[in-house]
Amino acid sequence: MADAQKPSGPSSGPVSSSPGSGHSSGGSTDTSSSGTVTSVSDTEPARKSGPLHTPHGDTTIEETVVQKLAGLATREVPGVYAMGNTARRVFSSMTERIPGSQTNVSNGVSVEKGERQAAIDVSIVVEYGYSIVEVSQGIRRNVIRSVENATGLEVLEVNVNVTDVHLPEDDSDDDQDANKKPSDRLE
Repeated sequence: MADAQKPSGPSSGPVSSSPGSGHSSGGSTDTSSSGTVTSVSDTEPARKSGPLHTPHGDTTIEETVVQKLAGLATREVPGVYAMGNTARRVFSSMTERIPGSQTNVSNGVSVEKGERQAAIDVSIVVEYGYSIVEVSQGIRRNVIRSVENATGLEVLEVNVNVTDVHLPEDDSDDDQDANKKPSDRLE
């Protein structure tokens, strides 16, 4: 049976690509049943599909929405003391003192978003005594679940950058600074 019968003609099924055959593997040409080759750009573009693209309309999601969802999901994980690098945390603590200002839940979150997928980077400070590996895994699970359920986007990756470890002594130093008597020169 080595000499199997080969179908011939344009309507005989898929045409394999080979150099010089006139058909590219990139899908840029289409052969109709009459043998006419047409460019895909000449035909109607394929309709996007997915939870954000329906026959009744499209839904777009801004990066800030994904940032906030990821920030909230990260803060829910036990062992996360704070988010962002040192400079960003200092800036945020100053702006939170302004009357009427809101807490920036997207602090320490960076997002790259396409139409259907997102990649998320978070920067955190881990509470001393927690396993960084377990906290990171918890963040990934929580962020992926939260963002995918809320937005319909596929989260490709969640990168966790641990910028510091919060030590118990750090809280006691802050309490002592608050209880210190102000200098006599500042009256």
